[in-house]
Amino acid sequence: MAEPEVIVVGAGLFGLTVAERVAAELGLRVLVLERRSHPGGNCHSETDPETGIEVHRYGSHIFHCNDETVWRYVNRFSGFNDYRHQVWTVHQGRIFSMPINLGTLCAFYGRTLSPDQARALIAREAGEPSGRPPQNLEDKAVSAVGRPLYEALIRGYTLKQWDTDPRLLPPEIISRLPVRYGFDNRYFNDRYQGIPLAGYGGLLARMAATPGVEIRLDTDFFSVRDRLPAHRLLVYTGPIDRYFGYGCGHLGWRAVRMEREVVASGDFQGTAVVNYADAGIPWTRIHEFRHYHPERRYQDRRSVIFREFPCAPAADADPAYPIRTAENRRLFEAYRERAHAETDTVFGGRLGTYRYLDMHQAIGSALKCFETVIRPRLEGRPVAAAAALVDQD
Repeated sequence: MAEPEVIVVGAGLFGLTVAERVAAELGLRVLVLERRSHPGGNCHSETDPETGIEVHRYGSHIFHCNDETVWRYVNRFSGFNDYRHQVWTVHQGRIFSMPINLGTLCAFYGRTLSPDQARALIAREAGEPSGRPPQNLEDKAVSAVGRPLYEALIRGYTLKQWDTDPRLLPPEIISRLPVRYGFDNRYFNDRYQGIPLAGYGGLLARMAATPGVEIRLDTDFFSVRDRLPAHRLLVYTGPIDRYFGYGCGHLGWRAVRMEREVVASGDFQGTAVVNYADAGIPWTRIHEFRHYHPERRYQDRRSVIFREFPCAPAADADPAYPIRTAENRRLFEAYRERAHAETDTVFGGRLGTYRYLDMHQAIGSALKCFETVIRPRLEGRPVAAAAALVDQD
């Protein structure tokens, strides 16, 4: 491949989307550097060698969105099945539907409740509103479901997930979980949902195979940085604090570690994901991946499960979730200011912008970044300075 016009650091969804668009739309050469041995970042999937079941190596990923542009884009690379996600939570040996719905409330309080009775009960448990918006995750959760449900189903899970006092976490983390006063137990309400028929591995491989895109796996950008062609547009999707050599300090991140087990049953838990809310159980979730592809005829003698353990980033666990405490948000602002001075670099993705992004949000952000920042810059048109540097919140 001749020298690239664009260099992308990271072959996750943001990086691959940008690379595909630059090559397909502009006909330019793109070099993608990926530290891992596969493209796709945390949504990578592969066939388990013992069972033949397709597994999500870094935990369950369910595609869902309401954005027709994003949905049409991903369907260029794979059709999707009609899987609809349901999650159950174990607390003290009992199992409850999650997100919290009328079935959860009836089971937790041990009585039959109508929707109106459930609303009145939660209003009493939540107490009188303080007159100010929730200041943290705990405030938000208690105001939504009351103290008893928060302590039983949310607090312990949150402590395991973030290793941070819930009172130090921003309220928007918990806003992703709705509370329903009916028996609807679908995890997502989005119009478009499903799992790629080709698997995420197949979908991502098709994106990576776009003519004009070269991917170098097992390549750490920081090991080859000084040998890359100069004056090329760089799209960086790794941790922003590492890019600047941690000059402003280390941002807080969480990672996940998976423990795989093959079990002598064709159906270990009856659903794809079961959460474990109690702080005394070290894992947060058990994933059973066979349930994501009901259209496939997997063998029924054995199944493969992954137990998920949140942890600090390490050699075998890359940063995945920004811990957006007030202190970390202030630190990120310092990195944002430094990023404004990087005239040949665009920062994107979850790690590059220090914010949580679902898959559809990462793709949508990349598509927007391509049209509003990258395309104009490569075509020699003016770009607003702030927009060209860091994908804004």
